[in-house]
Amino acid sequence: MRRVDKPRGPVLITGGAGFIGTNLASRLAADGVPVIIFDNLSRPGVEQNLQWLYDTYGDSIEAEIADVRNGAAVRRAVRHARQVFHFAAQVAVTHSLTDPVKDFETNVRGTLNVLEAIRQSPRRPPLVFTSTNKVYGALSDVALSCGARYEPLDPVLRRVGIGENRALDFHSPYGCSKGAADQYVLDFARTFRTPAVVFRMSCIYGPHQHGNADQGWVAHFVTRTVDEEPLVLYGDGRQVRDVLFADDLVEAFLAAQRDMDRISGQAFNIGGGPDHTISLLELLDVLGRLHGSRPAVTFDAWRVGDQKYYVSDIRRFCSATGWAPRVQVLEGIRRLFEWIAHRDVETGQPFERTASAGSTS
Repeated sequence: MRRVDKPRGPVLITGGAGFIGTNLASRLAADGVPVIIFDNLSRPGVEQNLQWLYDTYGDSIEAEIADVRNGAAVRRAVRHARQVFHFAAQVAVTHSLTDPVKDFETNVRGTLNVLEAIRQSPRRPPLVFTSTNKVYGALSDVALSCGARYEPLDPVLRRVGIGENRALDFHSPYGCSKGAADQYVLDFARTFRTPAVVFRMSCIYGPHQHGNADQGWVAHFVTRTVDEEPLVLYGDGRQVRDVLFADDLVEAFLAAQRDMDRISGQAFNIGGGPDHTISLLELLDVLGRLHGSRPAVTFDAWRVGDQKYYVSDIRRFCSATGWAPRVQVLEGIRRLFEWIAHRDVETGQPFERTASAGSTS
């Protein structure tokens, strides 16, 4: 039997010092894969993530401190990569409302720079791009019941979630920019045969997440609870999301690259699915039990384009790759709570004695 060599060279992660990139880089480096972290270090906490990767994995981690809007820097980083994961983005709806031009330049132009660099590379490394459930808009046409949490009246939708056949409906500059990037990736796969897959992601949570009110709401809620600081809920708190622990997302990324030959050119809804859902108020109840008390809560107006209910129909990706979420909601929240509760306030990372509990390696 002829031996098939594995592709050589580093894996490139744009936005690699962010929460998701750090978890993926940790998994790859632990498996002996060299990783290039491409990041402009603009988000709070990411310098701490990068330092943790250096401290933990040493020479397996290489960093390129640059912005995806810099096409030349992107081309240099892509040139020798065997795989590319494109996570670098402007990630907050609120920021897109105050500076829609920067939002566009980062999310659309930055993604086009990555696609062009891959197209011009002799290696043509396969790409996994993280899009968002915001490409489906506010879902205002979905009829909902209004009990303790929002639930669809349609029993099929309640059972399986929102599928990829849902019409795109970009809402907010952020939705427009991520949606445009999403479509560019799919069209490059079709027009230029660039090997690429799009993940339209729901709520992801886990260690190394320095969440705030704009993005990373699960970690934001946990941090406010641990630090015993007040919390603002936008809307009424009955909003429901499917949540996916970072370890499970990393497995999905690896499955997508492994099966790229079969699934290239497709977009998949990725999240915990109907078996891994929680509302904002329910999360506060869980955190109250873990911490012994809940944070003081005030309510503010609904935010532009907020979805009262979003749960991913993940059946297409599960069927295509055999992947499935494994970490249950309460277990994942407990693990994130422990990671944040034992973090060093100066480094943002857990103390050495608890580091292994939050590691994805």
